[in-house]
Amino acid sequence: MTYEINQTLPRSFGRLKNSESHISILASRLRGVLASLLPRYGLLIGFLLFWQVSSTRGWVNPAVFPPLNVILSALWTNLANGALLDDIAISLQRSGTAFAFAVAIGIPLGLFMGQFRLVEQALDPILQLFRQTSALALYPVFILLLGLGETSKIFVIFWATLFPVLLATIGGVKEVDKKLIEMARTYGAGPLTIFRRVILPASVPAIFVGLRLSATTALLLLIAAEMIGANKGIGFQVMNAQYNFQIPLMFAAILLLAFLGLAANALLVLLQRRLCRWSQPGR
Repeated sequence: MTYEINQTLPRSFGRLKNSESHISILASRLRGVLASLLPRYGLLIGFLLFWQVSSTRGWVNPAVFPPLNVILSALWTNLANGALLDDIAISLQRSGTAFAFAVAIGIPLGLFMGQFRLVEQALDPILQLFRQTSALALYPVFILLLGLGETSKIFVIFWATLFPVLLATIGGVKEVDKKLIEMARTYGAGPLTIFRRVILPASVPAIFVGLRLSATTALLLLIAAEMIGANKGIGFQVMNAQYNFQIPLMFAAILLLAFLGLAANALLVLLQRRLCRWSQPGR
């Protein structure tokens, strides 16, 4: 009997030590995660907690600023019953089409203008004039020319998204190190090889900055475009919910737009890291 007890106790102590070691490992990992998240997201988390508490405690009017759990519940309900899915698809189609046209025109034109100084000097004044003219101010003009349908909505988004990617591409080409171009010429590289091997790769980081700005601008202009003469889309849902005083649904649509913007930015950042590994620090 004494022998069995002596054999059982070390096993129990061993299991206890193993569980304590697992707990300490999990605690250290949790501390590491919090240490990495709090400096970056601590203020955002604090703001969201303050919103929830102030709304539930009555510090602010919950009819105007509903609690976050009510907003998330409205978002989940309208996603689950499919009420927002068609709006998401239509909004992504509008902004995605305009963004694709802006990329297809802005990047080649920017690469061309960045390499030929005379062309850039000739086109820069009119580009600056168009860039400083608000796309929303021109929206009535687009409606008069293109009608109140999808074409005017896509065109106003395209107009606003074109200039960030165009100007970023021009700036990226102009900032290429001249010594790299001279070195390539010294080794006998032709103009096409210099463009493919030197200018284009060196311009990619700046181009992605323009792409991220354009993607954000596309979602911002999407709201304004869908608030006029639209019966579908996330922007329409924001205005329609506000008119019908469905405040949780209004905030849910706004939150959905924020999520879409974050997803688009994260996708472009991931693509940039894969295509520009040479420009990442520590590589």
